[in-house]
Order: sequence, then structure tokens, then C-alpha cells
Amino acid sequence: MKSGKYSCSTRSETLEWITAIIDFLKPFSFLINAHVVNFFKDKQWEGVDQEWMSCLRNEKPENILLIPSGGVQDHWPASLKEFVHTLRSLSFPREQAELQAILADVDMAPLSTVLSQGMNLKKKHEVQVLSAVVSSVINSVGASTVVDVGSGQGYLAQVLSFQYKHSVVAIDSSSHHGKITDARASRIRKHFAAQMRKSGSGNKCPDVPVTITCRVLSTEMLKTLTNVSLEKNDLDSNASVLNEGPRRSQLSPDANRSGSLVLAGLHACGDLSVTMLRTFMECEEVKAVVSIGCCYNLLSEKSSENSCSKCGFPMSAGLKSVGFSLGKNARDLACQSAERWSSLGEDAGLQNFELHSFRAAFQMVLSKHYPEVLATSPSIGRQGKAFRRQQQRKALETPATVATTRKDTDDKKPMRQTSSKSDICSSFEKFCESAFSSLNLEHPEDLDLRATWNESVEFTELIGPYWSIRAALGPVLETLILLDRLMFLQEQGASIKVVMLPIFDPTISPRNVAIIAKRL
Repeated sequence: MKSGKYSCSTRSETLEWITAIIDFLKPFSFLINAHVVNFFKDKQWEGVDQEWMSCLRNEKPENILLIPSGGVQDHWPASLKEFVHTLRSLSFPREQAELQAILADVDMAPLSTVLSQGMNLKKKHEVQVLSAVVSSVINSVGASTVVDVGSGQGYLAQVLSFQYKHSVVAIDSSSHHGKITDARASRIRKHFAAQMRKSGSGNKCPDVPVTITCRVLSTEMLKTLTNVSLEKNDLDSNASVLNEGPRRSQLSPDANRSGSLVLAGLHACGDLSVTMLRTFMECEEVKAVVSIGCCYNLLSEKSSENSCSKCGFPMSAGLKSVGFSLGKNARDLACQSAERWSSLGEDAGLQNFELHSFRAAFQMVLSKHYPEVLATSPSIGRQGKAFRRQQQRKALETPATVATTRKDTDDKKPMRQTSSKSDICSSFEKFCESAFSSLNLEHPEDLDLRATWNESVEFTELIGPYWSIRAALGPVLETLILLDRLMFLQEQGASIKVVMLPIFDPTISPRNVAIIAKRL
């Protein structure tokens, strides 16, 4: 895969790409490490090129929302356009790859109604594509078993078992998920068995996946689990090596489990994706790995206070030698999706910007009245989603008014609202009351929320441009994390073949890049 002049087919090319990203990011560390809740308190807009902010404060919301995707306008400052274009060129491409042309024998079969039951559109798309990819990898390395790491409710494991006829072990930390997986697999097996009896085919009904309930905390633990999954004996006899032990062994007694493994992970959270890659390198029985990571905010990171050699970032010797660190805010930012930003309509975009301004103004309230709470980096929960739902209900109740106001906003500034100033201030007051409740704080008697909002309102039209410029850094930061994992595998030598591919439609599943590695 290539993005602009960059390529990652060899270790040296990957290192060149990583170096280019780091060199570009260094001057923007103030933006990367910022927390937008402090937008008003720290006057964050003052750190950004004033020519950029002056231009964007008058820009249409739909154009601002395209910045993370690389969209620019002709009348923008040349330096801003160069910033956006460079970010785009440094980001790994996300357009869904033509998998049939890249991977051998990929059979993208649609999921049956029975197998897809309970899946939303996103999950169905992910499972349909990934199961085909994993099955192709299993066949290419001749593995006898696939281990679904972080299996959730078992959707991927069950498709690999029932549709592709592979022996599957599903590992998840939730015993509740394990029970759901077992119950769902049992229902599916009954359906397949009934179909086979009706057709008289005489074929053996596929075995349901083995489920193991265990929180994978380390490479050593996952290695132990993979060794357990290769044992011919009943898995319950190995329960002592697990937190709770496998829920049960569901393979037939004559199943051949002495072969090799493939590790697969659909959005294995935080360090779990990293643990999979390390286990692949350290466990000879694992012949291949297919990893799609997510939740970079949960990655452990090496720092001066944390000298752990098995941290989630960085992994590669190349990046470790550079001494570059991200930090939590940067890892949070890496989770941003350019595709999701570009798909927002004007109304939804304005609502998002408004809610960011509410949260940032509430931070000023905390700073003045509850500084001790502010020091703990308080989380007020999903106030934004609740307010969005309220606004949507209100819009449905007054369609004529909404249609009129939407028409009137065509030429307005990003933060001019369709509601009156009084309505916006009232919404802010309600937001604060809800936030106080979430934090179990008393409403201060001398608190004048209107005064706080009036102090902030002059700069609310800058929060959309600022947040969009910052979000544009997200795909590059995610690219850096993924390239670090790729280079870790490339550093292992010629015995490992590794490729990084965007396998999902990014508008459906933003975390769509798979790292696929095989032993030669």
C-alpha cells in the first residue's frame, strides 16, 4: 500500500515513513496534547496560526468538517492548505482494498440470516469481511485451529466455525459474553443439524467454538492459552492455568488439535492487539496473526515513570531508538475518524461544536468553584449524547421551524445557532446542572452561569475550526501507531511475511486496517 511518496513494504521504507510523521508532528505538539475541555480556560485558539483561525471562523460548517479528510478551499491560506495536504499524504490510505486481488482464495460469501442474527450493519460488514480474510489465511498456512482473541459475543468465531468449517477457540474476559456465545452457538448448531437431516446429506454438523473466559493480561498468558487450545485432552483439565477456566470443551473427541494456530482479533482493545503480535512472534505454534486494533487511548506507553519493556507503544526497536512519545491525549486523538467527520451533516456538526463549547465553558465553572475537582480530570459522562437526543426530539416536534432555520443558515458562520441566544444559554444551564449531578456536586449559591456563558460566547465560533484542525491529526497519529506495529514484525527478519491492509469500508468501520502476518 502506498500513500503519496511513502511505502511500508520493507522495514527501511516503514522507518522512513515513521520519521517523516514524527518530523511533521513535533511543531504541533501543543495541538496534539491539548484537551479541548480547556478551550476557553487556556485560550487554546491563540496557539493556532491566527490567519487560519481568522479564515475558518467565517467558513461554512460543511467545509470545516471536511478538514480531517483532507478537504480544503481555494481561498484558504496557502500554509493551511499545505498543512491539510501534508497530513493526508502522511496518513495510511483507508479506502477498502481489493482483497481478492491481494489475498489468495478470499471467498467473500454473504452471511446467512441465522449467522447474522443480532448483528447491526457495522458488525455484519466486519464479520463478513474478516471471516473471509481469516479463513484465507488459515488455509494458506495449513493451520488446524483459529483463536478468536477478544471474541465478544462470538460472532466471528461462529461464522468461522459454521460457515467456513474451522476449529475455533473463542477467548473473552466477560463470563456474560461467554454464556451468550455458548447459547447462540447452540441455537445455530441446532439449525444446521436440522437442515442436514432434512437434506439427507449425511455431512457432519460443524462443531461449535470452544469458549474460554479469561482476561488476557500478558503475552505469557496468551501463550499459555494457545498451548491449552492445542491439547487433545478436555480443556477443563487445564482450568488451573486460567482465571475461571474454559467454560467447557465442545470439540468432538476425535478432533485433531495437535496442529498449529492462527490468532485473530476484531478490534482487540488497547494492549490486547499488541499482545497478539508478540505472542505470534514468541509462540512457534502460531503460524499467522490477523489483527485489527482499536482503543489506542487504552494503550500502555513507555515513559520516564514507566520503564516496562512490554508496553503497547512503542513496540518496534526503530521507534524506541527515536525516543518519541505520544501521551494520553494524543492516543485519544488517534481514535478520531475522518470518515465520520465528513459524513456529519451541517446540523449535526453544529450540534457537536455547540456541545464542545458547553463542556469547555463548564470547565471554567469548575476552575472557579471546584478547582480541587478539576485537578482530578473529571468525566461528566455522555452529556453530549443526551443533549443531542433532546435536540432531535425538539426538531421532530417543530419541523416547519427547523426547515426555516436550516434554510437561513446557508451563509452563516460555523457557531451561529438556529436557536436564539436565550435558548442557547438556557441549554448551557441545563447542561451544567446535569454535569453537576453526574459529579455529585452541589450547585454553588453564587454561581452565575449566564455570566460564564457570556464570557465565552464571543469565542464559540472558533471551537469548530480548532477541533477540526486538531482532529485532522488523528489519522496520522493512528498511522504512526500502526506503522510501529508493522515495523516490529518487519524487524523479525525474512521468516515473517507481513502486510497492512484496509479491509473494511471506512465509512462503516473507521478502524479498518488489518495487520496480517505469516511464518514462511
